[in-house]
Amino acid sequence: MAQAMRRDPGHSLFATDGKPHPLQDTLVGVTLVLGVLSFVTAQFHDLHLLSSWTGLIGILTGAYGQFVSVTTRERFALIVGLGAAAVGFFLGMAHGGLFGGVIG
Repeated sequence: MAQAMRRDPGHSLFATDGKPHPLQDTLVGVTLVLGVLSFVTAQFHDLHLLSSWTGLIGILTGAYGQFVSVTTRERFALIVGLGAAAVGFFLGMAHGGLFGGVIG
C-alpha cells in the first residue's frame, strides 16, 4: 500500500505542529541556561548567591513556560531545565540562601 510522505517543515526545533513559537522557544532556552548555570554553581559553596538567584529565576521562567507551552517537546525541555534550576536553587539555599552574608 503506497503511503504519501510528508516532509518535516522544521520551522522550529521544538515545534512539532509546523508553526513557529518564538516566545516558547525563548522561554525554553532561558530556562535551560539558567538551570544549568544554577546547577553548576551550586556545586561550589561560595557561589550560593548566584546559584540561588539563577535557580529562582529559572524556576519562575520554567513555570511560566509550562503555562504557555504548546508542544510536548517544549514541555520536556522545560521540565529538564526546571529540575536543574530547582536542584541548584535548593543547594544554593542550603549553602547560604538568597541574601546570605549580604544582609546581616
